[in-house]
Formats: sequence, C-alpha cells, structure tokens
Amino acid sequence: MPQAVHYRVSMSRPHSHLLEVEVTFPAGPDALDAVLPVWTPGSYLVREFARHVQDLTATGADGTPLTVRRVDKRTWRVSTAGRAATLRYRVYANELTVRTSHLDGTHAYFNGACVFLYTEATRGLEHHVTVEAPKGWRTFCALGQRGEAFVAKDYDELVDSPFEVGPHTPLTFTAAGVPHEVVVWGDSVPDAERLTSDLARICEAQARVYGGLPVPRYLFLLYLTDKGRGGLEHQASTALLFPRAGLSSTRGWEDLLTLAAHEYFHLWNIKRVKPRALVPFDYSQENYTSLLWAFEGSTAYYDNLFVRRAGLMSAQRYLTRLGETLTALHSTPGRRVQTLAEASLVSWVKHYRPDEHSPDSAISYYLKGEVVSALLDLEIRRATADTRGLDDVMRLLWKRYGDGSGVPEEGVEAAASEVAGTDLTPFFDRALRTTEELDYSIFSYVGLEVSFRPRESTGDKGGTPPPKGKPGDGRFRGWLGLTTKGSATVATVVDGSPAQEAGLYAEDDVVALDGWKVDGAGLLSRCEDRKPGETVRVTVFRRDRLLEVPVVLGPKPADAVWLSRVERPTDAQKAAFQAWLGAPWDESPAPA
Repeated sequence: MPQAVHYRVSMSRPHSHLLEVEVTFPAGPDALDAVLPVWTPGSYLVREFARHVQDLTATGADGTPLTVRRVDKRTWRVSTAGRAATLRYRVYANELTVRTSHLDGTHAYFNGACVFLYTEATRGLEHHVTVEAPKGWRTFCALGQRGEAFVAKDYDELVDSPFEVGPHTPLTFTAAGVPHEVVVWGDSVPDAERLTSDLARICEAQARVYGGLPVPRYLFLLYLTDKGRGGLEHQASTALLFPRAGLSSTRGWEDLLTLAAHEYFHLWNIKRVKPRALVPFDYSQENYTSLLWAFEGSTAYYDNLFVRRAGLMSAQRYLTRLGETLTALHSTPGRRVQTLAEASLVSWVKHYRPDEHSPDSAISYYLKGEVVSALLDLEIRRATADTRGLDDVMRLLWKRYGDGSGVPEEGVEAAASEVAGTDLTPFFDRALRTTEELDYSIFSYVGLEVSFRPRESTGDKGGTPPPKGKPGDGRFRGWLGLTTKGSATVATVVDGSPAQEAGLYAEDDVVALDGWKVDGAGLLSRCEDRKPGETVRVTVFRRDRLLEVPVVLGPKPADAVWLSRVERPTDAQKAAFQAWLGAPWDESPAPA
C-alpha cells in the first residue's frame, strides 16, 4: 500500500471547544518538522492558526516518547531517527467564521489549515482523515471515502475540504447531473424546497457557461447565525455564513442566493483557474498577486448576473443592485488613492485589516473589481457586436489554465484582448493602474445612463432615482462627513470633510449637537436638516475629556448612483441590452 499521512480527529469534550488530533507520518528524515499554515486559501490574511495548538506530544511506532522542540511560531521539530511518528495535540476551536474552526455542544466545523499539521516532505502523499464523532453526529465533507476514512490526494486538497460534524439531515438536489448536498446549522431554512430549487437553477446556469461541472459531487455548508455574512470557496464545497433573520425578507433571500452564486462560481474562477503566483500555495507566508480583482471582482460581477440568468432576479432589480455597487464605490474616497492592481497585491495588510482610515486610503478589489468586470464585459460586447463577452474570456482561461498551472500576471488582460479582437491595454491601464475615475460611457451601448444624486439618508444605498414628488423633501442637506458605530461613536472621518477640517476624530463619543443630546444617527440626521455653510457645535468625549467642536457644514456629496434607461433607445441598444441581461428592453421596470 502506498505511503500516506493518517489523521484521527476526536471531540470527546465538545463544551471545551478542543479538537483532539492525532497524526501519523511515515518514516522519513531523522528530524521531522511538523508545521501548520499561517493562512488559508481564499482568505488573504496571515491568521496565525498555530496559536490555537496545545499539548503536542510525539511517539514512535512502538509507543516510545519522542523529543519535540518548538522551532518557531508554526513548527514543531520531532527527533524520529528516520522512523514513523505519531503526533497528538489539541486545537482550540471557538471561532465561528468560514475561515476558522468551531466546536461546541451542537456541532464541529473545521478548516484543514487550522487543524492539520503537515510536513513538506509528505505534502504530496495521500492524506486520510478519520473522525470520531459524538453519538448521533454525522460527518460531512466533499472528500471521497475509503472505508471510514476521508481521502485527499494530497495536503492541498485536504486543506481545501472543510469538515462539518453534527446531528444534521442534509438537503439534496441534482444540478447538471451532479448530486449536491446542503447541510444547515444554526436554524432550519424556512423553505427548504425553495432553497434547493433556487440553488439548482443557479448551479445549472453556471454549468452551462463551461459545458458541465468539474466535480462529481458538491457540498454547501450553511451556517445561520445572529449576525455576520461571508463565504469561503473550496474545490468541491463552500462554507456560507448568513444571518438567519435575513431569510424572512425578499431582499435577504436574494442576498443569500448571490452569496451562494459567488462561492459556487469559484469552482472554476480561483479553485482551478488561479493566479500563477499561488501555484503551489506557500502556507508559510503571504502569496502576492495583482490579479485578485479578476478572481474575486469578476466573481462578484457574476454572482448577481447568475441569479439574474437563473430567472430569480428581474433585469431592473439587477440594475438596481449594480447601482448600489457603484454607490459603494463612489462613497469610498480611497478609490482616488489606491489603484485596483495595488489593492489586489496588498490585500494581506489592507483589505483584511481595515481600520478607521481604510475608507480614505484603500479600495476593495471585490468592489471596484466588480465594476471593472462589468465595464470589461460591455467593452468586449461592443467590440464584437455582441458575439462575445466576458463569458468567452472565462472559457478561454479555463481552456488554457484549468489544469491548475496558473494564470500569469498578464494572462487575464491578454485573454480579454484576444477575445475582443482588439488591444484593451488602454482600458486596463486606466482601470487597474491609475486612480482616475472609471469611464461609464460604455453603458450607453446597452441603452443606459449613469446618474448621481445626494443620499436621502444614512441607509440610502443608491441604485434608485430620487423619490418622485419630494425634491429635497424640505431638507437642506448639510453634510458633516463622518460615519458612526454603536450608539454614538465616530467610526470614520472622511478625508477633507467638514468634520475632519474642524477636528473631529474617530473614536470620539458623541454627546450633543448645539447643546441638545443626540446619538450618532441623530447627529447626522439633524445636520442634514441644516444648510451647508451653517456652523454647528458638536460635543464629544475624547479619551474621557469633554470637548465642544464647532463645524461648518458642507454640501452633501452626490455619491448615490443609479442606472436608468435612455428615453429613446435605438434598436441596436435594445438588442444589446437583451443580449447582456437576457431580458427584453420592454420588460416591466418594476423590481422583482
């Protein structure tokens, strides 16, 4: 039998949040260096998983204790004299995110990068995992099984295959001829039949782009919580974290579908077609690439688009959501500071480590990448008279790099130019390598125009025109230029805003406006009821000291964006619109 690395994961005391792990490495060098990754693929931040490892010991095949020495933050050196060795340790698992691990009395969820020690010498061997679960619990993982063991062809596949263990009964459906499972933790789904039906339609819409699915089965792990939203893609599965309250509203359900569509599209775009800089993964440190905009931003563009293509979102609703994305972009001053290529490259220290200055200094490669991908799709469609689009770029990348060899840094741009039949370098230079505002004139190709207006309130996400019959609704729209968190704490201060010029700081605790008590929301609302140019007195506690700061209000910026159809579209614009969104121009404009 070929050599393999064998793990056993137990959870005899779930309330302790401690996973008990045993790993046996085959015979090798005299000194075995067992290491743990510092990050997990798909989440570009050094998370230092080794901090949760404790009580590590080692024995030889005959049970003889072996000497273990901690070498650095992630490495344990075991003196093996060239023989097989078994390491036993425990991992604290009490962080419920899609990137980490969580064990309690209801379930166990764990990512491989958090739990499984490995060696570089054995990384390419098969890795077998046996789970000893509490009575009544089942183990779910996308890996195939050989007897009781889950089998990964190598360590990379193991790290990319999270485990969920608990008393669950999975939902099932088939899409594109492939069986799918949905395992739900935290609460029941209000309409399980609707969920599986909607997911099947989205999965099949994506499979049609590539002519089928690249996996024999697929697993959705859905965690319904009181708060939080996120997803992490894997080779044949995904973990989704979603607020359970959101499932009761139409918008919330739509949001869950777009989240699932996003992670599912990663089956191709990042899991198999990936930046060459990530081949192979270096689990010891950051892996730098300027292409994350194409792999996450393009996927963000497609998540709404596939819900639309599946018939689960109207064309007008799609345009509204795209307008909300444009609003988020234009509400981020950092777009004028950081290029999209740089945002991709330094995600390790910027995107995943936001602070109060982040909105002023950085842009999300998801956010701007989504907008750039939409513009790129339309540019290609215009250049080819709608015979080709971004789908064709994705298929070309799949054909060339779907074997996992990796896309070179210039590969996406080259593929797009090839599909378009014209050099798109000027487009990419502006969109990726400068901080110039993006050129939205391409929307006219599909009969759309982009408009801007001030936000109606702090909860206004844009995407829609101003309310009819309420021009200004009697409010003067004075602008302070900050955001708040909690009940009354300043979260961020916009660069160059009246608040910054006056000397208000992040972490100031708001007490009053013009001598009257207000919370954070009241502060912003009351300032909007004042005229630009008026002076208001903002009272705050700063490090327990009471201060009054006079602020001269400015005009509220027009950063809410919406897309509207031109009044007199040409037949060519109507046809291009239908080719893009798969809906006739005259479809009812009412949101779905």
